[in-house]
This record gives sequence, C-alpha cells and structure tokens, in this order.
Amino acid sequence: MEFDLESQPEIVQTIAGYAIQGYELALTWLLSPAAWSQFGLLIVAYLAAVLVTRRLRPTLANLLDPGESDSIIAQARRFVAQFLPLLLPLLAYAFTGIGESVVRSIFDSGAVIAFGKRVFLFLAARALVRDIIHDPFLKLLGRFVLVPIAAIYALGLLDTLSATLTETVVGVGNIRFSLMTIVRGVIAGSLLFWLGQWSNKQTATIIAQQKEMRPSIRQLLIKTIEFTIFAVAFLLLMNIMGINLSALAVIGGAIGVGLGFGLQKIASNFISGVILLVEGQATVGDYVELDGGEAGIIVKMTARAAILETYDGRWIVVPNEDFITTRVVNYSDSGSANRYEAPFSVSYDTDINTVPAIIEAAVATHPDVLDEPYPPDCELRGFGDSGIDFAVEFWVNGVDDGPNKYTSDVLFLIWNALKDNDITIPYPHRTIEVSGELRTRPE
Repeated sequence: MEFDLESQPEIVQTIAGYAIQGYELALTWLLSPAAWSQFGLLIVAYLAAVLVTRRLRPTLANLLDPGESDSIIAQARRFVAQFLPLLLPLLAYAFTGIGESVVRSIFDSGAVIAFGKRVFLFLAARALVRDIIHDPFLKLLGRFVLVPIAAIYALGLLDTLSATLTETVVGVGNIRFSLMTIVRGVIAGSLLFWLGQWSNKQTATIIAQQKEMRPSIRQLLIKTIEFTIFAVAFLLLMNIMGINLSALAVIGGAIGVGLGFGLQKIASNFISGVILLVEGQATVGDYVELDGGEAGIIVKMTARAAILETYDGRWIVVPNEDFITTRVVNYSDSGSANRYEAPFSVSYDTDINTVPAIIEAAVATHPDVLDEPYPPDCELRGFGDSGIDFAVEFWVNGVDDGPNKYTSDVLFLIWNALKDNDITIPYPHRTIEVSGELRTRPE
C-alpha cells in the first residue's frame, strides 16, 4: 500500500505510518495459520477464565466474608475481598500465558497471543479503577493515567512513546529535564504525596487516641511526623526524577535570603508554634484570652497560627508569635480551676449573720462547684443604698460561658435559698421630703 504523504505535515506522516504498519500487521495475522491458532487459544483461555470465575468467585466471596466482625483479620479479609473483580482478567491472563508457551514451541511465534495478554492486563486495570478504587484522587489518577498507559501498552506503543518522551528535553536555567522525567515526577509525586497524606492521617488518628499523653505532646508528635513524612516523600521524588539535590543549592540559598527578609514573620511564627507545642502552655481545647482582646477555644494549631473559636461561632486567626510575645490568660490549663463570684443583696431587715451559711450550703449543691481548692465562700461586701451587699465566691473546672452558665445557675440557687428562708431581696426605694407649705391651685 503506497501513499504520497511528502506534502503533508510531519504529524500526519507519522500517524499514517503507524496506520500502515497496523494494516500490514493485521493482514499478516489474517493470512497466517499461526495467528489463527493464537486467536483460538485466546478465545479458549477467556472462556475457561469465565467458567472458573463463575465457580470460584462465590466460594471466595463466602470464604472472605468476615460478617460483622471488626478484628484485624476481618479487616484484612474485607481488603482482599474487594479485589475479586480482578479475578476474571487475571485468570484469562494466566491461561493465555500457558497457551503462549505451547504456541511458541509449535510455531516459534506468539505475537497475537502476546497482544491478547496485554489486552487482558488493560481489562484488569480498567476493572481496578472502575470497581475497586474508591478514593476520589486515586480514581482520578487511575482514570487519566493508569488506564491510558495500559491502553498504550496493549497496542504495543509504550516503548515508542517512552523513547520519544525521553529524547525530548526541556530546560529551566541550568537544570534540564526530559519530558519522561516530568511525567514520571508528576505520577510519582502524586502517589507519594497522597500516600504521605494518608499515612499522616492514620498516624494522627492513632496518636490522638493516646489520652494519657498531654495534648501539647500529641500535637508536637503529629506535626513532627507530618514534617518527616513529607520530607521523605520530597527526597524520594527528587531521587525518582533523577535530580541532583546539589543543583537545588542556588534555589535553597534564595529561599534562605527570602526567609531572612521577606519571610521573617512566617519563620518567627513557625518557631513560636514549635515552642508552644514543646512547652504546652496553650494547646487545642484550651480557652485563652490574649492581651489584644482575642478570646476563644483553640480548635486548631497550624505551623503559622492558632485558630480560636468564640462562643458566638466566629473563628479568630491568631499568629503563633502573639502567644510568645504578649500576655496570655489560659482558663483551661491542665489541672487548674477557675474562681467566679455571684453578687446579691438582702434587705436591712435581715439578720445578716445567718446569710453566709444559707448561701454557702445552697451553692455547694451545684454539681460543678468544687470543694477544692476552696468551698463556696459568702462574703459581706458593703452597705448599699437599698440593701446589704453580699457576694459568693465559688470554684469550677471550666469557663463561665458557652455551654456552661455557672453564675446563672448559682444566682438561681441564691434566689431560691433566700425565698425559702423568707429573706427579702431589696429593690430601690426613694423618699421624697417636701419643705415649706404646700399650696393648692384654686378651682
């Protein structure tokens, strides 16, 4: 078959060349007894795989079904069971391999059956992406990377494409890459950093379950392991791409200069975050109040800042440096309690000597009021315009805000205790004195 393609673009000539090669190969297979025998073996291998799969798959599914158990062995059985959709293409590949050895011994040729084996591998890759992988990122990577590579391999063009990508070189400054290096780096980098994220999540879950450790130590371990995992992933990626790390010395020097000038605040906040985690003065779950007026529960600590959540649902991003350079009040430090007071007044007709015992006994009935470091203490504060002023001091573990309304609860207890003992709570009275003779207006 001859075509005059000299006037056509190079890409058209290349595609036409592959098309002609494919046509000639197909024609050769159609006219070859060896090719027909290999086609027959492929069909036999596939039908045998279908029959074996129909009998074997239900048995394996019952064998691997762990029921409702959640043990390590049960989880391993569930993991293996999800690969059952690969049984058919892999059995077809195995049976085809057996047939290939027979065909090569008879005809000294196995091109058709080798093509069939590659097709079965493509079907296995497609089943893996379609039926087994559920993670969105891995499914996307499989759909647009694994399946196309398997298809190119099935057509026998993978080596040609690989050689072309290897010969095509691009450069950035003094650093030069082949397109194959970039493709390999993108694929390996995606897998490595996904694996790093997954392993970091699993490790963080395990560390978070260690309740005997201080929260600050848990956070420090999580951040250290996260940094280590991604540092190792980066070094592995550089090794896979074949990049000499000494070539990055200039870039590293530029980054160092940037940290020294433009990024000094980021570096300061990062170091402050490490100090916070090591010292444990403030950690996730603590209620803190800063000198600048920011107050809330620390819900997250990042490399740059801490996230405070106020009781009205707002999030405040506070740089880590502020925890080091300013005064911080921590209401939730481990092992500490907080003291509050509830003021009230009684009328001047009251026997004030009985008030402290009544109020202290009433407040002590609250389930969250502590006896240590001090029990409730009712004190006389002064003599007001309308009544005698008292206040009761009490200690609790927690902050008097959000879900905890300690002062409100204590005031209810005081009100009920005073009512039960017939003690009057005063309200303002005003006495008006009129001097001189009152004059009435004539009618």
